[in-house]
Amino acid sequence: MNATTKTKIQMPTLHKSQRQVRQHPARFKVLDCGRRWGKTRLGVAMCIGAALAGGRAWWIAPSFPMSEVGWRGLKQLAQGIPRAETREVTRMIRFPSGGWAQVRSADHPDSLRGEGLDLVLLDECAFLQEDTWTRSLRPALADRKGKGVFISTPKGRNFFWRLWQKGQEGDPEWYSWKLPTADNPFIDPTEIASAQAILPERIFRQEFLADFIEEGAGVFRGIFSAATAVSQERAVEGHDYVIGCDWGRAEDYTVFAVVDLQEKALVHLDRSNRVEYALQRGRLKALAEKFRPRFILAEANAMGEPIIEQLRRDGLPVKPFMTTNATKAAVIDGLALAFEREQIQILHDPVLLGELDGFTSERLPSGLFRYGAPSGLHDDTVIALALAWEQAFGGRKWRPEGMMV
Repeated sequence: MNATTKTKIQMPTLHKSQRQVRQHPARFKVLDCGRRWGKTRLGVAMCIGAALAGGRAWWIAPSFPMSEVGWRGLKQLAQGIPRAETREVTRMIRFPSGGWAQVRSADHPDSLRGEGLDLVLLDECAFLQEDTWTRSLRPALADRKGKGVFISTPKGRNFFWRLWQKGQEGDPEWYSWKLPTADNPFIDPTEIASAQAILPERIFRQEFLADFIEEGAGVFRGIFSAATAVSQERAVEGHDYVIGCDWGRAEDYTVFAVVDLQEKALVHLDRSNRVEYALQRGRLKALAEKFRPRFILAEANAMGEPIIEQLRRDGLPVKPFMTTNATKAAVIDGLALAFEREQIQILHDPVLLGELDGFTSERLPSGLFRYGAPSGLHDDTVIALALAWEQAFGGRKWRPEGMMV
């Protein structure tokens, strides 16, 4: 409970680790949080608490859309505070104490200069530019000896990780916490266990255990030990097959990946470059005659859609896959999980092994991951294999337009 001059205010109920953070005397607090740990609730309580005491508080988000989370939480709490004045245009709430709390975005860091602040809370700090803190916000705390709170799910070993490390070094002004999702007593443990069962280890560790994972490394593990499949030139009697298809564009390659369902193995790769679309269709038709696949899952973006339509008219069992960041992440995660659990065999193909080994990841503010090859390199064999594996063992149903259901 906090109090204004005459009225008691009901603040958000905080769980144990939230209370420990709020009560800690450090001036600068760095919170490395798992998903759903409760960082928004704690941040709202800290900003409102500072404003009720007559202070000036800023909630900073990496972008305007992301700032909506903080603004929604502040407004909801302010509704129960007598004579609190909410200003939608400036996203500011003023209190009878003379204090205020305002939500800002860091889209333009230079716009954050000029204010003297008692508290600045940097939400999803791992996605902020370092200059936002060092050049714009840190000086704003100097004259009032204001405090800083840095809250985020980790995103590799970047600026936020360095701040977290600083909080571990014994400086009395700084303190940092690692706060996994399980620290929130309101999260059902079975939900965490369920996530662990379906997510690749690196994603589960980062998103739920709040581990700092080296970004861009280790998307696929165990690829060389999985390179034990035997190449097949034709279908084995009694075996079922699927084919994943990634169409080439400009300098990219067109790749057809054939997966044997009984062996759970990639048994054939067809890779070509700068081939006319008519010839690409012909190569796929010839491959289908050899393996008689149950299904072919083919990328439908751009020129893929008309090629798929023609292949269907030719009688091939082609399903379209519409590639978005979300759908690509889903099939890559499924393939990575197969490698981690030693459920897949692949050919000892140097191009494939090189592309798998060099495949990179980057966490986006949305929480999704952007996957792809490093600049100047290719990932065509990886995508074709991921599509084939998804069609064979992903367990998802696909609408005609390629969206997951």
